[in-house]
Amino acid sequence: MRLDPYLDAITDSLVAAAELGDEQTRRTAAALAAAVAAPARLAVLQALSDMAAEISGELGDRVVTVRLDGDDAVLEVRSEMSAETPSPAQTFEDVTGDISRVTLRLVEQIKARAEEAAAQNGVSLNSWVSQAVQGALREQMRYQRRADERATRRPADETGAGPSETSEREDG
Repeated sequence: MRLDPYLDAITDSLVAAAELGDEQTRRTAAALAAAVAAPARLAVLQALSDMAAEISGELGDRVVTVRLDGDDAVLEVRSEMSAETPSPAQTFEDVTGDISRVTLRLVEQIKARAEEAAAQNGVSLNSWVSQAVQGALREQMRYQRRADERATRRPADETGAGPSETSEREDG
């Protein structure tokens, strides 16, 4: 789906409204139209992603996703089984259960960067944040597993098996 016609309608409306003003007003409107293009693209993509999530909730057996392909939004419909089969990079052990809503307060600059990252990955901000949380939890689980492995190895190393064998050889 080409997003440009929708974004052009927004910028054209802004420029057309400025035609009523003087030259400075028209220049300002043109600059604002250029500046609003990227945030408007993100807003449209977010709206499409939210709509896809709502449609997915109604379909039950299929999942609708939105991703970016260049400047175009691509809607994909997959069966729920293929959508539930995560790729190896997305695997997370406990991805089951009900979805809960949370309120997240971010500094505006961080939110803007997160929105840009989400758009680059072709997902909604909600999906991107969810994936980031899952990645952090995965990393924490790996760290904890390594710490547990080190803790279980340490007692064997502290038994002194190495030096006692040496002292037995020296004695005998």
